[in-house]
Amino acid sequence: MIKRLLAIMAGLISLLAIGCSSGPDGGWSSGSTYDTSLRTIAVPVFGNATSDRKLSQNLTEAVVKEIESITPWKVTGQGRADTMLRGTVTRYRLILLSKDPTTGLANEMLVEATVDFEWVDLRTGEPILTRAGFAASALFTPSRPSQQPVDIGRFEVVQVLARDIVDTLQADW
Repeated sequence: MIKRLLAIMAGLISLLAIGCSSGPDGGWSSGSTYDTSLRTIAVPVFGNATSDRKLSQNLTEAVVKEIESITPWKVTGQGRADTMLRGTVTRYRLILLSKDPTTGLANEMLVEATVDFEWVDLRTGEPILTRAGFAASALFTPSRPSQQPVDIGRFEVVQVLARDIVDTLQADW
């Protein structure tokens, strides 16, 4: 039930993020809502204030892939970039949602991660966007029959965070 609800919500969010921007004739357009005056973006490895050492590297890789797949920008090194997206994973935790009444083992768990990030225009040194406490969560099932490892939960929360972070880099509507 929770998985179905999360899938429906993700679908609706995806539809909203496809792009509704004002066209040149004052109507609506499905064109890019990302600032096309910017051409390159640097994404250094996110900092990590949590005990999960893989989290920041996984998040950085997912953000780079998301930027390159849905934005007009090219990810490059800081010395050649117009802008830089930097951040820190500030919180990572597992939340027990339900457990088997006979064994006491976890049936469903939620992985939650929080990130602070800043997008800076390297030409001026001014921040374009700053977000603190940017959070996402993902559900996984460690018990039978799925027996999903915590890595599945980490992967899912990283994917959600990457999509949400890159979505915030859109121009104001």
